[in-house]
Amino acid sequence: MRNTGTLTVTTPTDREIVMTRIFDAPRDLVFDALTRPDLLRRWYGPRGYQLVQCEIDLRVGGSWRFVVRAPDSSEMVLRGSYLRIDRPGCLVDTARRRPEFRHGTRCRAGI
Repeated sequence: MRNTGTLTVTTPTDREIVMTRIFDAPRDLVFDALTRPDLLRRWYGPRGYQLVQCEIDLRVGGSWRFVVRAPDSSEMVLRGSYLRIDRPGCLVDTARRRPEFRHGTRCRAGI
């Protein structure tokens, strides 16, 4: 899979951020890169960061939990749940960084 261009970011409303990136890869592979721990560990997070834990229950209502380690060895826990799964075209989930953020952010990947 190869990234064919730069990331494009738009803000269609005051409550939405749309990030678009095009990959030269089959849709199934892009979907797998977002849902398979072995593939997520290869790319997830900023440069220098490492995905040290990756738990995925890929079903509607299932949850995910990631632990990302920074270069200074600090760790951040990310978690969410899946709202919609339509392989390979759409993945909708929630994401939150802190337990007190009860509702989290809704994320949609159109593939």
